[in-house]
Amino acid sequence: MTISFKAEKGAVVPSYQTEGAAGADVSAFLRSPVVLESGEYKAIPTGLYLEIPAGYEVQVRPRSGLALRSGVTVLNAPGTIDSDYRGEVRVILINLSDKPFTINNGDRIAQLVVAPVARCSFEMKEELSESERGTGGFGSTGV
Repeated sequence: MTISFKAEKGAVVPSYQTEGAAGADVSAFLRSPVVLESGEYKAIPTGLYLEIPAGYEVQVRPRSGLALRSGVTVLNAPGTIDSDYRGEVRVILINLSDKPFTINNGDRIAQLVVAPVARCSFEMKEELSESERGTGGFGSTGV
């Protein structure tokens, strides 16, 4: 599969870091460094614009190393880029650590995962079928 894109001059093209990687790393496109204070979140530009084929989405996911080392993650993980969106890809990052974190131009900030989309129709009913779990919610299946 190919995803067409356009990029601002100097933006970094998404890339898979290993042969088995599911996500392609995406980088910040900044004119100057951005500081995320503890607890702060911001939409970070990438300088990329995607043309995602119909029937697919691109999920924006955290980079595990960034989360582990710095406490910085994607706020709405996974974020979804719909196939009909043509605006700039921006990544909402949040700093969950207790110290400021600086994002520099070109820093790898997230990963993009392409996924098929299944659409359905919704049918309202007065009653739903029974199941073993029933209405048991959070934690109802044990630890």
